[in-house]
Amino acid sequence: MGVRGDWTREELVNEFENMSGRTIPVDIRIEARQKIMCLDEVKQILRGARRVVVDECECRAKMRRCEKPVDVCLFLDEGADKQVEIGTGRVISLDEALAVLERTYEGGLVHVALVEKGTDPVKYICSCCACCCQAITVMQKFGYHDVLVFSNMIMTHSPESCNDCGVCVERCNFGALTMVDGQLMFERSKCFGCGVCLASCPSGALFLQPRS
Repeated sequence: MGVRGDWTREELVNEFENMSGRTIPVDIRIEARQKIMCLDEVKQILRGARRVVVDECECRAKMRRCEKPVDVCLFLDEGADKQVEIGTGRVISLDEALAVLERTYEGGLVHVALVEKGTDPVKYICSCCACCCQAITVMQKFGYHDVLVFSNMIMTHSPESCNDCGVCVERCNFGALTMVDGQLMFERSKCFGCGVCLASCPSGALFLQPRS
């Protein structure tokens, strides 16, 4: 699905609700939402995976709106088995998977997993950006954060330590960080604890904590 510029808020929400849930013939609805994860969360999941396959990010491969890495989507366990079965992607080692992860983090990409309601295992982790990822684009333009995604972590900003350099603003994919009259402003309701902004902060004024 492409995001049209003329869609209403209601149309966009309906589209993403359709993407996050599907109906099967026995009238059982399987609901899913996208989960935003920080670097450490993804590393822990990768270390517990028995098999990992890397493939291209479908969004960036199609949109081509930035120069960020494309071969960064990771399929785990059953998801990896499925990729091997259909003959796409490449099986990689844990070290290779961690290297892919570090490359995406340095590139300012957000780690996203599709999690089905009532299940725990993560089968797919994509590293996304605001210019190509449809869900993040919609959140930046229209809101509806809680409808589309969830997360375990949230960023905390320490104004006392901040030098208001604004470097982190460009790294934030959700619009949670902005500069107003030369001062860094943090909108907590838009933050999903991806941790991408932390890598750019020279003063250590940003840090992650569990979402309460």
